[in-house]
Amino acid sequence: MGTNAPGDATRRALLQRTAWAAAWVAAPALVHPALAQGRLRPTPRQTEGPFYPVALPADSDGDLLRNGNLQYAQGQPVWVEGQVTDTAGVPLAGGVVEIWQCDAAGHYHHPGDGDKASRSFQGFGRVTLGRDGRYRFRTIRPAPYTGRTPHIHFKVRLPQRDLLTTQMYVAGDPGNARDFLWNNLSEAGRAALTVPFTPTSDGAKAEFALVVQV
Repeated sequence: MGTNAPGDATRRALLQRTAWAAAWVAAPALVHPALAQGRLRPTPRQTEGPFYPVALPADSDGDLLRNGNLQYAQGQPVWVEGQVTDTAGVPLAGGVVEIWQCDAAGHYHHPGDGDKASRSFQGFGRVTLGRDGRYRFRTIRPAPYTGRTPHIHFKVRLPQRDLLTTQMYVAGDPGNARDFLWNNLSEAGRAALTVPFTPTSDGAKAEFALVVQV
C-alpha cells in the first residue's frame, strides 16, 4: 500500500469542510412556526376600560410593588414579562409598554373607583423596550372585582401613536367563563390573551407575548 503525500490529509480535510459548508447553505432556513403562513396574528384589541390613570403617578417604573418609599405586601407577587414584535416577528425596539391593574382588594388608583386603592401599590407601570423587544414587570397576580375576572390592562405605544390596547387573563381562573369581555373573544383570541401563571421561588411568573401592527 502506498503512503500518502504530506499534503493529502490537509487537502482531504479542506474538501470535507467545503462539503459541510455547501450542505449548510443549501439547507432550508429555520422559520418561526407562527410565520410559516407568512405573518404573525396581531394580538386582539380590548377596551381600555374606565380606570386608565387620569394623571400618571410620579413613580411609574416596572416595579408596581414599590410606590416611592412604600412597599406593597398584599396579594401574590408575580413577574409578568414577554416580547413585543410586529407581524413580521421583528422586535419593537424603542416602544413603550404600560400596564395598570387593581390592587389585591379590587381597587384602582382612579377617582372613578373612589381612590380606594392602597397607597403602597403603584398600580401603573411603564417600561421601554430594548433591542430584543422584551419587557418585564414586578406586580401582583391580578385580583377580581365586581363584574370582572382577574386581568391586567396593557398598552403598547410608539412616540407618536398608540399601537395596541388589550387585557391579559389568568389561565384556569373560574371567573373567566363569567366575564363578558373574555366570553366575547374567539377561541384564538382567548388563547392569545389567557396565560398560565407558573409558580417560582419568589411568587409566580407569566409570559405574555404581544404582536402589534406598525
